[in-house]
Parts: sequence; C-alpha cells; structure tokens
Amino acid sequence: MLVDFAAGVAASPMDVERAAARAERDGYDGFGAAESRHDVFSSLTLAARATETITLQSGIAVAFARNPMSLAIAANDLQLVSGGRFQLGLGSQVQAHIERRFAMPWGRPAARMAEFVAAVRAIWEAWRTGERLAFRGEFYRHTLMTDFFNPGPNPYGYPPILLAAVGERMTAVAGRAADGLLVHPLTSPAYLRERTLPILREARGDRGLDGFTLGLSAFVVLGADEKARAQAEAAVRGQIAFYASTPAYRPVLELHGWGELADRLNGLSRRQAWAEMAGLITDDVLDTFAVGGDVAKGLRERFGDLIDRLSFYTPYGVDAAELNALRAAVAGS
Repeated sequence: MLVDFAAGVAASPMDVERAAARAERDGYDGFGAAESRHDVFSSLTLAARATETITLQSGIAVAFARNPMSLAIAANDLQLVSGGRFQLGLGSQVQAHIERRFAMPWGRPAARMAEFVAAVRAIWEAWRTGERLAFRGEFYRHTLMTDFFNPGPNPYGYPPILLAAVGERMTAVAGRAADGLLVHPLTSPAYLRERTLPILREARGDRGLDGFTLGLSAFVVLGADEKARAQAEAAVRGQIAFYASTPAYRPVLELHGWGELADRLNGLSRRQAWAEMAGLITDDVLDTFAVGGDVAKGLRERFGDLIDRLSFYTPYGVDAAELNALRAAVAGS
C-alpha cells in the first residue's frame, strides 16, 4: 500500500500548504485535502507550489456544487501547477447540502455523476484535440468552446478521476466511469469484499481492476499513553456515530446486523444529541470500523490485499512523530 497524509478537515489553505511540505519531507507517498470550510483547489494549489514530488489529491471536491466546465478548468489548472501530480477526487455530497447549502439541483445522483464525469472528460478531450465540443446529456450540455477560452492540451495529461462511493449505484458508476474509488472511512473488510469489490468487478467487465485505484482514509486509535488513547477512542466513537447516522451509509451497518442502530443514530442526529450518539457505539462497532492496538499490523491485516492508497483518519490531536512511525511501519511491510 502507498501511504498518504490526510490534512485535517478544518485546515486552512495555509495549514494545508505547510502540512503538504512536511508530508513530503516525512516520506509520505501522497497528500489529500478535504473540502469543508475552504476551497480544496485553492488549498492544493498552495500545496503544489510548496512541494515537488508528492501526489496531491482532492478528497473530495464536491461535484454537484459545481458544473463540469468549472470543475474541468480547476482540475486542469491544478494539474498544470503541480506538474502532473494531481488526482481529482470527486464526491456527490448529500441532498440537503447540495440543495440547501449550495442551492444546486439534486436528483438521481448516480446517473448525474456518471454524466458529470463524462462531461468533464469530453471537455478535456476537446481541449486536447481541438475538435468541436459537443456534449449533450440529460443533465449537462456543453456545446461552446472558442479559442479564447480553450487552454489547449495539458502537457502532463489530465488527472485521474477517483470517485467517492458507498452505495451500490455510485460504486458501479465509479467502476464504469472513474479511474479509482475513494472508500468511505465507515467501512470494513467484509463490506469491501462482499459488496464493493463484486460491484466494481461487474462494472469494469473485461478491464478488471488492474490500474484501478482503491483509496481509504482509515480510522485509527493512537496515543502515547492510556489517557491519550482513551481520548482518541472517544473522538473516533463520536465520528463513527456521526457517519453512521447518515441514511446513505446504512447499508454498511446493515451488513453487520446494525441496521437498527443506524436508525436510532439518525433519529438522535435530528436532535443533535451528539454525546448520546457516541455512547451507542459499542466496542464491537468501534473495533469493526477502527483499528487500535498494534495499528500497523491491524491495517496490514485488514486492508493489505484490498487497498492501494491508505491514509490515517484521526479526528483528534496526534503527534506528528507518532503518525510518522505508523507510516514507516505500514510502508515497511
């Protein structure tokens, strides 16, 4: 597995810049930045200027908050600035955020995403070849590209597209249309083997999974002493509860017989009863979705034959030296 560094979700663009430079010095293979409080392309542009070799990934850029043309331009520019080191991680987000936070249309997200990715690729291809842009779909139409607005072919080629997916339909879209899948942190080896991989293999057909990247930001429980580990564990329980309360992620819990838990968490989330939600995450649930103890060994055993790119999800403060030691232990396997 390649080991990447994941910037914190609250990191500012300047924080991302510094973290990327440090990750490169520390020997990480890649660097990922999320899109939460800041624009991920602005942050990664700073990271690209501060680094030379490390792979840079948006994890994720919200596709439906944009249109295919604006996304194609941003990704093309970042590929140029980084010298060909960018990976475009895309995700749909959920209906409430798309409609109420971004004021953008929602509907049939899997079909819309498949067309969105196809439109981005059509735009890039028009730039590469100089041929007329003539993309006409159900959700998007792009039929105008004059020389004044055409950046021409990218000397580094266009970035691979990795699609975030949990459910069956979006996973199938990733298999058909994307170059890789970004696995949601709320996952397990059982869900990957029994749900995700069979869908991907069917969607890809004769292409198989060779060259298709699976990336995961895995929950880990770290700490230099018992107190620190207890604090880390509490934070991870809270984050698992938050994700598990989302209806879109219910199938993951259902596979393990925890569908009723997902329903209870969803009801509590509507009352923002976060502390009560975390208290429902039993040790069995925690151990299924997070790795503690000998973390490096646990990560290798769980994901060594499943995941191509791995990063560490730590929703709590953790010392950089501890993360570096974990990186070295995982990468040295």
